[in-house]
Amino acid sequence: MTKRRVNIISIILVVLILLLILPQSSPAEDDFSRWLAGLRAEALAKGISKKTLDAALTGLQPIQQVITLDRNQPEFKKDYWSYIKLTITETRIKKGRELLIKHRLLLEDIKKKYGVEPSFLVAIWGLETNFGAYIGNFSVIGSVATLAHDTRRSGFFRAELLNALKILDEGHINVSDMQGSWAGAMGQLQFMPSTFINFAVDWDKDGRKDIWHSLPDVYASAANFLSGNGWDPDVTWGKIVRLPQRFDQSLTGLKIEKPMAKWQKIGIRDINGSSLPDLKINASLIQPSGSNGPSFLVYRNFRAIMQWNPSFLYALAVCQLADQLAQ
Repeated sequence: MTKRRVNIISIILVVLILLLILPQSSPAEDDFSRWLAGLRAEALAKGISKKTLDAALTGLQPIQQVITLDRNQPEFKKDYWSYIKLTITETRIKKGRELLIKHRLLLEDIKKKYGVEPSFLVAIWGLETNFGAYIGNFSVIGSVATLAHDTRRSGFFRAELLNALKILDEGHINVSDMQGSWAGAMGQLQFMPSTFINFAVDWDKDGRKDIWHSLPDVYASAANFLSGNGWDPDVTWGKIVRLPQRFDQSLTGLKIEKPMAKWQKIGIRDINGSSLPDLKINASLIQPSGSNGPSFLVYRNFRAIMQWNPSFLYALAVCQLADQLAQ
């Protein structure tokens, strides 16, 4: 065997050994890398800086736990009373009242601008993150990129990822502090990036809209969201009511609105049997646990809260916690 042939064989053996011991990229990793390159190009075209993209996207990999959680969301079947018992606890009421007092001056200033009662702001804060105690420990960029690359809701999350990159590029938060839920809901208010873009407020005037660390920004952003979604400072959210016998169940649901006087004429009364308030507003009748559960007449402000979370149970919990805090 010639010396040259021995050298060639040696080189081939070295290459084969390197191929065996060095980590190899999988087809899935290659696919994500190509997808990420396209996303980077789109972000650059939208004016997001290379510096921001390098900080946010370098070394980024899909988070398998996010996909697992997205595929295995539990079906929520609690009834009204179980949900209220779970969410409106004595501990939460006590803590909320203490925070209302502690931050009263700030909350009253925000009320003057946006018309939202402080008790509703604190109630939403309490339900979303237990008054800021738990905002989630997922990287928002990693989570949203994972869901944007996934095919199930790729369009929605791709837009959210571009919004998250814009927030970073504007300097409101850095990558490591941009923490939230596995689905990308961020900070003490659990705003999605698009909600942040539309409603976040720099109330403390430090040049950043910081819903992670700044309570003035947290409260003002919540108030701006509710105000921007139709909040009426002159009325409350609604009330629990008593229905007449043989009530027409086709009249329930948010798609149906009637003046309060019309509901009174139909035979609906306050839960204690008294007449409905003489308000010149429209209301809808909802039954979150069906016809065998409690009934509520809800007003415009209830609808504003449902823009935050489109769940009757969630909105009712916010409203009733706010009522408890205000007492």
